Amino acid sequence: MRFIKLTTAALALGMTAGVSQADDLRFTVWTGSEAHLSMLNEFADGFKATHPNTNITFETIPFADYVQKISLQIGGGNPPDMGWMLEGTAPTFIQSNILADVSDTLQATANYNFEDLSPSAMGLWQKDDAVYGVPFSTSPFVIFYNQSLLDAAGLDNPNELHAKGEWTWGALRDMADTLADAEQGIYGFETMDGQGYDGRVWEVLVPLVRSYGGDVWQGDTCTLNSATAVEAVQVYHDMIFKDQSAVPPGEMGDFFNGKAALTYTQISRASKLDEADFDWGIAPMPSGKAGSAPIIGQAAVVVFKDSPNRALAEEFLAYMTNEAGVARMAEFFPPARASVLGSDAFLNSNSRLTPSAMRIVANEINNGSVMPSHVNMPVIKSATRGTFDKLWKADADIEAVFTEACSRINKQLTRK
Repeated sequence: MRFIKLTTAALALGMTAGVSQADDLRFTVWTGSEAHLSMLNEFADGFKATHPNTNITFETIPFADYVQKISLQIGGGNPPDMGWMLEGTAPTFIQSNILADVSDTLQATANYNFEDLSPSAMGLWQKDDAVYGVPFSTSPFVIFYNQSLLDAAGLDNPNELHAKGEWTWGALRDMADTLADAEQGIYGFETMDGQGYDGRVWEVLVPLVRSYGGDVWQGDTCTLNSATAVEAVQVYHDMIFKDQSAVPPGEMGDFFNGKAALTYTQISRASKLDEADFDWGIAPMPSGKAGSAPIIGQAAVVVFKDSPNRALAEEFLAYMTNEAGVARMAEFFPPARASVLGSDAFLNSNSRLTPSAMRIVANEINNGSVMPSHVNMPVIKSATRGTFDKLWKADADIEAVFTEACSRINKQLTRK
């Protein structure tokens, strides 16, 4: 675990009066990126103007351990003051009465313009008139590709295939197979953040299954063992074990170091390419048999109800997510504010991506859907972790594995 101590502050737009006594806020995040932490430092400097005696500690917890560790902190009576929260765990934390209702603070903050927040983006974070978080990132999954490898192989890139209506999972599989080079230690495809067999296994399964017309569940019934879901995941399974083009479990094939030709992730990872010695680009996610099914990963800034500095934490949340704050964060995290997403400033907000690339991001947001979420999502993920491990064997029976997973998921879908 990494700790970065920052002196706090935040963009001086619409803030209420400063706090006179010294206070410390502990803010949990799952990023260790120097670029992201530098941006947080900017917010710290801004908030300092109206809160000169406040200190904020940004505590980095690895993504795979994030929910478990903050749950342990809360259960142990030592909750963070505020932090990042994924959409998949929002229902659980809201129902458990762990998150603070920040609606009064947001409505009382001058020039906050709450109505500018997209209603669809706020859907998971509002219950009646209560607001339990504000999305700072409504970031779609996009394909990252190594243009230099594609040029050397004489292949069209994913955007060129997309323009011809030919960018499918089948096309991605063929491309990965062509570009894989065992002698050079280069794989054709890497899972999201290289964590597709553990912390990001849902991010592997859901895009495939939805693009083939399936989903993990419908209502209170798991549908992961449907024929369409099995067929979809078989495509990726074959990439690992038949084509040997995808990075297999236990191996490393880092796209950002040129060791994989394709991956998919979110644009916040583009900062990892600052020192890349190859040309690269981004493209929409491929289509499946049911067409395009973009996936949006969402995360919000929340305040924990039992924070000893709750009022101050709510002020910092309002500061970070006002229009100026969201516009600043748009370099890494696509916004939930309509005024920012639809602006020329957004298209030019990321120095690493061209306006045409940012237009891809905006289109995927406008047409995408969030990852599955449920009040029992942490238990669902824990209960299926060992089951999904069985997928990543050459002789795996995908339907049988998914049937076992559904038996576990169904128990949680119907448990109130």
